[in-house]
Amino acid sequence: MSVQLMNPLNGEPLEKKGELLVDSSGNEVRLKGGSYRFVNDDNYAGNFGFQWNKFEKTQIDRFQQGSTQSRDRFFSVTGWEEDGLAHQDVLEVGSGAGRFSQVVLQHTKANLYSVDYSNAVEANFRNNGPDDRLHLFQASIYALPFAPGQFDKVFCFGVLQHTPDFRKGVTCLVDMVKPGGELVVDFYPLRGWYTKIQAKYLLRPLSRKMDHQKLLAWIERNADRLIAFYRFFDRIGLGRIVNRFLPVCDIKRTIPRQLDNATLREWVILDTFDMFSPAYDHPQRLQKVIHWFKESGMERVTGSVVRYGEGNQVTIVRGYSKLSK
Repeated sequence: MSVQLMNPLNGEPLEKKGELLVDSSGNEVRLKGGSYRFVNDDNYAGNFGFQWNKFEKTQIDRFQQGSTQSRDRFFSVTGWEEDGLAHQDVLEVGSGAGRFSQVVLQHTKANLYSVDYSNAVEANFRNNGPDDRLHLFQASIYALPFAPGQFDKVFCFGVLQHTPDFRKGVTCLVDMVKPGGELVVDFYPLRGWYTKIQAKYLLRPLSRKMDHQKLLAWIERNADRLIAFYRFFDRIGLGRIVNRFLPVCDIKRTIPRQLDNATLREWVILDTFDMFSPAYDHPQRLQKVIHWFKESGMERVTGSVVRYGEGNQVTIVRGYSKLSK
């Protein structure tokens, strides 16, 4: 590894000894299932570990015939060139099952350090490991196991809104960027009072407390009729209004087109579970996130809505670390 690992609890450097990471005080971090485990599985991201180990291949491009959605999203959002990442140290925070890890490893020659708070790291390793350029860690965004200021590029997709403290998460990511390096995040936007007037936020006070197996079973039982209702209202021109109140993901704007019926159903079940199960869901105003980037010391900060694929879009902010910190 070209990046200095650090025990986030005491700030001491970590050295690799066999399948252990050891600091000067003798504290050990074990390698398990292809990743170093700095945290236990029992944490607020347990729903994500459950869903990504259950649907580990659903969003991985190479397992979906003809799908390039993950690749399209990664390069559209970051604006990075494939050749430009060669031999750079890239940090991914919130890897899930490794949909973007796969893109980085397959389409670039970057060294990837990938973190997830849940045991989804196990799915990532099954999908993308072993690979000499992949380094996996189960750790918190608030206690990343790296010395500050070492990464050329840092990206964090679909994660910050699902953490207890969005603003603190931004600060922790900024700390990882080397002088002159770049940070890109995407997140759920808060566009106005109407953002939370929809089924997801109306039902989440109940759904996020449900047992994961029971919630998934309910979604699976009702998936076919929910898809049919969604398509019906969309067909008669009422989809933009009525479909907000259906307990199902936004099929038209979040899921790739041209999927066969079975694959579409799987994506709908996954994305609907992803709507209702997280412990936290904090959409933010674009200008507020831009302000937090600047407040944390980033320069040339910009925010925008990026469109990719066939009608999909995400809200992003990017910034660059000062050349001297």
